[in-house]
Amino acid sequence: MLNSLDLPGRPEDTRVVVAMSGGVDSSVVAALLADQGYDVVGVTLQLYDHGAAVSKAKSCCAGVDIHDARRAAETIGIRHYVLDYESRFKEAVMDRFADSYIAGETPIPCVSCNQTVKFTDLLKTAKDLGADALATGHYVRSHQNGNKRALYRPADLDRDQSYFLFATTQEQLDFVRFPLGGMPKPEVRALAEKYGLSVANKPDSQDICFVPNGDYAEVIRKLRPNAAEPGDIVHMDGRILGQHEGIIHYTVGQRRGLGVAAGEPLYVVRLDADERRVVVGSREALATKLIKLREVNWIGDLPLDDGAVIDVHAKVRSTRAPAPARLTRTGDAISVELLAGETGVAPGQACVFFDSDEAEARVLGGGWIDRTDRQGTWSVDTAAALPA
Repeated sequence: MLNSLDLPGRPEDTRVVVAMSGGVDSSVVAALLADQGYDVVGVTLQLYDHGAAVSKAKSCCAGVDIHDARRAAETIGIRHYVLDYESRFKEAVMDRFADSYIAGETPIPCVSCNQTVKFTDLLKTAKDLGADALATGHYVRSHQNGNKRALYRPADLDRDQSYFLFATTQEQLDFVRFPLGGMPKPEVRALAEKYGLSVANKPDSQDICFVPNGDYAEVIRKLRPNAAEPGDIVHMDGRILGQHEGIIHYTVGQRRGLGVAAGEPLYVVRLDADERRVVVGSREALATKLIKLREVNWIGDLPLDDGAVIDVHAKVRSTRAPAPARLTRTGDAISVELLAGETGVAPGQACVFFDSDEAEARVLGGGWIDRTDRQGTWSVDTAAALPA
């Protein structure tokens, strides 16, 4: 006999650690599971220096959130612990974020946080606490698929967080539960009101937690003081159009704030970190058909062996719907052909695989974009042809 978490035994005999961020979603998860009779333990991670972010209402993991998580735990009547993960978070997430930007990439630190701090370190802590499962407030679904669990898009597609969880391994997926995956957000807020949680009307977090005011460059300068080195803004045809104060101020696809004019709309099409060049061109130059991936995580049923060619649906942005693609493995190299093409794809972003474009599509895994090949314009290999 399985309980509501697909685990054997009665809820009161099942210990669940809930990752409590201090927001409404994770607080409702803790309250819901406690109401169902589970032995719930709340854990909140102190991830960085909270002083500068205490008053930032739309940033997760700020100092005020620890207070909110503790208050929610008291209301629910569960044990609650705050764990100091600052050094681990800086090493695994913040430093990686800074180094990726310096290398001309567009990183996604929330994925790195899930991949390392939450689903590796916190999961181990949950097991050390004798937990049978770790539960989070992510909007994604999982359920049993044969002898293992599978990951799916949630019922509320406006809150879909499956893109940010592509790196969840099969072992982690078998241990983690997502109680909100079948609920729309209004229902979650209604439950928060029902349980008397003070965070019922708290705004959702929107910013990267350690980036106050959305100023990525300022954070990178603090982490890597010599990161912002000047260089040239170069047109794809080789013309030097101007100078910049550091490639950390630019991202692929950017149009505004370039500070140069060439009689046509210009977009950042590539960042050449080695030569400190910002390469610009037309919107058509952003079109991408083929991407090469690194650190691929595969949780599909078909084996991703050497020589495998698998039709999937891929997302290269969290806000886009999955689109037809073809996944290929040749030796250790894994690439994805975007059958309809995509614009503004940048190294450092994630490419996530699904089995369809349907609302209840299954997540098959994903990887980090290592390089892109443009269609009908130029490739990364032609960077050497630009003038010195």
